[in-house]
Amino acid sequence: MNTNRLLIGLVIALVVAFVLSSFVYKQFQKASIVKPTSTQTLVVAAVPLPLGTRLDASNTRLIQWPANQQVAGMFTRVEDVTNRAIITPLAENEPVLEAKLSPKESGAGMPSTIPEGMRALSVAVNEVVGVAGFVIPGTTVDVLVTGRVIGASSGGGANITRTILENVRVLASGQKIEPDREGKPQTVAVITLLVSPDDATKLTMASTQGKIQLALRNTIDTKKNDPKAVMDVSLFSPDGAITKPVRTSPGRKSTGPPAAPPPYVIEVITGNKRENKSFPNSNQTVQH
Repeated sequence: MNTNRLLIGLVIALVVAFVLSSFVYKQFQKASIVKPTSTQTLVVAAVPLPLGTRLDASNTRLIQWPANQQVAGMFTRVEDVTNRAIITPLAENEPVLEAKLSPKESGAGMPSTIPEGMRALSVAVNEVVGVAGFVIPGTTVDVLVTGRVIGASSGGGANITRTILENVRVLASGQKIEPDREGKPQTVAVITLLVSPDDATKLTMASTQGKIQLALRNTIDTKKNDPKAVMDVSLFSPDGAITKPVRTSPGRKSTGPPAAPPPYVIEVITGNKRENKSFPNSNQTVQH
């Protein structure tokens, strides 16, 4: 009797195990069946592309992209981006988007990267002004200028440094050949900045009448600080106090105490001896 019960229990266990294994197998089969996802083509950069590059079939290519994941401004045909220039550098396989392209009629090169209403202005700099080569296209800088205060005398406190431009984008950095004082050719670094027309006049005046310095800043730091101007007397005075030059009207004399009138000088002759003796005049105060 016990043997029959064991056999019945074993059969039941085998049946349950078979049913469970069949269920698990069917579930794995369903999970392994992947539904095909519809795709579409997407235009990307075939190689790293610098700012201002004109696009064509040689520097772009098509990749497959999920059709249900649309990207704003994307292109599906290379013909749609041919002969248009990019206004920002592109990495390899980076999508080509409408926001990264210049208008169709703007052509290619540097002019195509200048937004409407802005100007590109180049200034000659040295290695120090160019922040030791770290000022490259795409970075942002502040422009400082050092010059003499208008109307200041040759004494101390005549030089001033102020920040004239903040958060200026660098369009290009390169070199040009120009003669030195002796007429010999020398290599000069040139930085091209993107500025407004008003800022272009400021930068031109600063680069011709003073000494400019570029301050490199983080590209995500767009806050304008409007730092105060600094005069040399505030840095090199003994106590470090900031003093301002005193302005006097033309022809106006100092308000200090008047000079004492000169004394009377009388020559006294006694025999063969001569000597000069001084006596205070009536306007001079005699101190005891």
